[in-house]
Amino acid sequence: MRFPFRLLTFAPAAVLTVVALATPSGAGPDKIKFPANWKDHVLYSVVDRHDTKQYRELYASTQAAVDAMKAGNPLPDGTVLTLAQYKAQVDAAGAPVRDAKGRFVKGGLIALTVMEKRSGWGAEYPAEWRNGEWEYAAFNPAGVLNEKANYKACFQCHKPHEKADYVISLAALRGTAGPTTAPKPDVKIVGFAFGPNPYTGTVGQPVTWVNEDDSPHQITIVSTKERSPIILKGQSHAMGFNAAGTYEYICGLHPSMKGTIEVK
Repeated sequence: MRFPFRLLTFAPAAVLTVVALATPSGAGPDKIKFPANWKDHVLYSVVDRHDTKQYRELYASTQAAVDAMKAGNPLPDGTVLTLAQYKAQVDAAGAPVRDAKGRFVKGGLIALTVMEKRSGWGAEYPAEWRNGEWEYAAFNPAGVLNEKANYKACFQCHKPHEKADYVISLAALRGTAGPTTAPKPDVKIVGFAFGPNPYTGTVGQPVTWVNEDDSPHQITIVSTKERSPIILKGQSHAMGFNAAGTYEYICGLHPSMKGTIEVK
């Protein structure tokens, strides 16, 4: 398997051919070796994914990588970050079972997604794809590479987070996000969903989102590509809309989360 072809699965054939010829064959997920000892790495975050009913654990290969994240610095060369995805245990109604702290109860391991940083990696990609020196790979629980994974989505999702060394979990680990301007919540983010949805706003009047999830989120307006800072639990962000119309938005970290603002 060669990653340039996987990147442009939905591209026109002519474009695919040109890019494949222009990109050295060394790029791709098969550069990453499955981290067989990932359970011995540093567990630095646990996340409940309400939208997919998953319990997730995030590991870093070294404490130095975790320290760099906490300090807001680029991660060291050779860092391996592993996301372990588990099914959440569910009750008879299909709702996730929660422990005494209200967190999902871990079920069976589904898959592992790995991002690894090595000096010189990424140079094969054009600027619109490249995530610094990071590569991505997805494995099944037995450590077999998933060649059908949508790796293009990995690059697209992490690309806007260049200032955080393309590591989305960095902001949550630091416990800080960008400035907020929130007098009151208009839309709440709860259980990986926006509510009310749609929300009706007024021209010139800011709309404020507040995050009540443990997971960070990021408001992204589809038409303008405007993005909020990463919003952690308890934080909020306001955006103004100066023209009437319907504005679709998503969470920049979890694109399956969608909402609508109707400005009148």
